[in-house]
Amino acid sequence: MIHPAELELLRAAVERMAEGFEHLPGFVPEFDETRAREVLLETAERMQDNYPYWHPQYAGQMLKPPHAVARIAYAMSLWVNPNNHALDGSRASSPMEQECIRAIADMVGFEQPLGHLTGGGTMANLEALWVAGRLHPGKKIVASSQAHYTHGRISEVLGLEFTAADVTVDGRMDAARLEALLAAGDVGTVVATLGNTGLGAIDPLHDIVELCRHHDARVHVDAAYGGYFGLASELEANGRAAFDAVPNADSIVIDPHKHGLQPYGCGSVLFRDPAVGRFYKHGSPYTYFTSADLHLGEISLECSRPGASAVALWATLQMFPLEKRGEFAAMLDACLAAGREFHERLSASTAFAPLMPPELDIVVYALRADDSATASERAQRVFEEAARRDLHLALIKLPTGLVTNYVPDMQATTASTTCLRSVLMKPEQRDWLDSLVSILEESAAA
Repeated sequence: MIHPAELELLRAAVERMAEGFEHLPGFVPEFDETRAREVLLETAERMQDNYPYWHPQYAGQMLKPPHAVARIAYAMSLWVNPNNHALDGSRASSPMEQECIRAIADMVGFEQPLGHLTGGGTMANLEALWVAGRLHPGKKIVASSQAHYTHGRISEVLGLEFTAADVTVDGRMDAARLEALLAAGDVGTVVATLGNTGLGAIDPLHDIVELCRHHDARVHVDAAYGGYFGLASELEANGRAAFDAVPNADSIVIDPHKHGLQPYGCGSVLFRDPAVGRFYKHGSPYTYFTSADLHLGEISLECSRPGASAVALWATLQMFPLEKRGEFAAMLDACLAAGREFHERLSASTAFAPLMPPELDIVVYALRADDSATASERAQRVFEEAARRDLHLALIKLPTGLVTNYVPDMQATTASTTCLRSVLMKPEQRDWLDSLVSILEESAAA
């Protein structure tokens, strides 16, 4: 869970930071150490009531442990507790955030973007669709039916009409269906998802960009989950073509708190055209007075934001630069390999029927059964049995028509079918596949 050396590194980092303030008159804040110990140990006991998110046998939701460097840098920065709203409250951490955005921009191919960190993908997508609505007032937002549910909800909050486009049997946006929607002339922005959270599918961004150019619509890329995979060397053809098309999109969202090794919450939004900053323009005479340079609060809908997130991400990028064929990219390739190998092993099982081959590291699989109702019941039972054996999975409900494309001998007796879903986003999970599959088979036989 935690390497003992982390606590020593944290102490060393805090002591080094404190050296920068030695010129100040002596002052040590007081606190009741005895009572604090009681409270913290009680808190630690409460925190035992958690799933082991950091462990390779946790393969349920999209929870990846932050790297030790990110944890230490985040904690160390809290002794200053910077606020990345205005430069006056974030002299060091605002420039660090700008350097992080520059690194992400270089990774996705945006030359001079406007961007900043956010509390997560929801806020980042809200900003992107808010700008979309300002640029194309009254026009629709379109995303695939497998896109994250928040796009519909965000559109409602913003007063924008939302339409879900159909997907193909592999979970990608159907380009033919999108073309028909665009032909009506009332679509302002299309959201392309690079790694949807249910299936891990990658929308064909290369095709979507061409269609939107023809119909004068913007393209927003929701790569909250999959954004870093552009660095991977093991993407299949559709994924590679989609990531190669990112520089032609208008905006993109990437969550460093997913594959970027960061603590929650750390998202990011980038706009290819920095001129959209005009929509954020506002004044705050009591915060924007220390510098003539742009304050991050002037290009963000959020006001107060934790500088600790920028410090943690900056430190991580010093250790793991965002470069192809680098150490960080190798971690992503290991996740891709784990997903594919897991899918192959399930294909040889008599109990499980994997659905579409994974484009990223998310694998979805049904329980073999004569009909969809029985398959759903078995999926629920295996989910519970696996948890008793400390293998933690996720459940997903899918249209039965999609499932039977991959399990054609299953009779459709229900509109939807509950399947199992594993997120293999820890590189170490590739080495644990024997154990994961063994527990799954035991759970199916129980």
